[in-house]
Amino acid sequence: MDEEKIKTVIDASDKEKIETAIKETLDWLDHNQLGEKAEFESKLKHLEGICNPIMMKVYQAAGGDGAGAAGMPDMGGAGGFPGGFFPGSGGGAPAGPTVEEVD
Repeated sequence: MDEEKIKTVIDASDKEKIETAIKETLDWLDHNQLGEKAEFESKLKHLEGICNPIMMKVYQAAGGDGAGAAGMPDMGGAGGFPGGFFPGSGGGAPAGPTVEEVD
């Protein structure tokens, strides 16, 4: 959020919303490391619900279709976040070995 390219296309209130949501999510993760998968997925959906609309505005303001427009990173297939945020959230390769690989 501190990159110059982002600063020129995101307004202060949207930046604050994203930073607050990320901080709250990280705090939650610190205190709920033994949570159930459904809890983590719910928290991810909540965070995506806040961040994705704002990031779409950023991409549109940068003059593109969301695929690397104006120097912005291509986040296609990342589940809304670089690296897919959580394993299995739609961001790339499967997370870890399968049962067949372990046997």
